[in-house]
Amino acid sequence: MSAISIRRAYDPPDPGEGRRVLVDRIWPRGISRETLGADLWLREIAPSDDLRHWFGHDPQKWDEFRRRYGKELDANPQPVRELRQLANAGPVVLLYGARDTRHNNAVALRDYLAQ
Repeated sequence: MSAISIRRAYDPPDPGEGRRVLVDRIWPRGISRETLGADLWLREIAPSDDLRHWFGHDPQKWDEFRRRYGKELDANPQPVRELRQLANAGPVVLLYGARDTRHNNAVALRDYLAQ
């Protein structure tokens, strides 16, 4: 599997960084499709609304969030398979909208894919 990196949706793209995949269920506020420059919006791979609301980007819930999100990903193999196929073809950048750069679904997803 090629490199999988993570980038905030609000950061400008770097030339040649790879396929840009938005992995949030909700489109990032205030950013146009052109500005984001995503090659794919894979909303089905994002955490469920219930899990997202429960987590609320609370770092104290991080380990439990990762565990629960991993179970959701296990139960939803198609988007995971699609993302792995993209990563096998070349570098992939997971885009997310959260402010917290250490505790967000893209970080958890990258770690899940690395297992």
